[in-house]
Amino acid sequence: MPIEIERKFLVTGNGWRNGSPGSRYCQGYLSRGNTTVRVRRGDDWACLTIKGKGDGVVRPEFEYRIPVKDADELLATLCRKPLVEKDRYSVKYDGRTWEVDVFHGSNAGLVLAEIELNHPDETFTLPPWVGREVTKDRRYANSSLSFSGELGR
Repeated sequence: MPIEIERKFLVTGNGWRNGSPGSRYCQGYLSRGNTTVRVRRGDDWACLTIKGKGDGVVRPEFEYRIPVKDADELLATLCRKPLVEKDRYSVKYDGRTWEVDVFHGSNAGLVLAEIELNHPDETFTLPPWVGREVTKDRRYANSSLSFSGELGR
């Protein structure tokens, strides 16, 4: 079974900015709970992701590419509003790639950093621009951000 192992942190400064352009993402949720179904639209691609209930930082994840036109229709008609809008930046630090998300819309002002791991106990160095860990705080899950839209304020 495909799994996702990820840790998430608040970002405390701009030290991560390296001048490279981010990629704009728009995503919405068809369902959430023990099973979350997400539609994500990038610049010229789209996918449908199904995530199961996690056990700590590990959870099942299935992701499938879908036609951009289908994603646009799903986002416009079936996904819960507000949609999650963000720019994603890939940032190298200590030989690892971090993904930094700068949120827009109803979550404007929120900046999160994520690191994907190969196993739950994997060690890594925290960059100086990373603050408090929010991996287990469900308020910072993208699916929760689509329902609350309040953390960036």
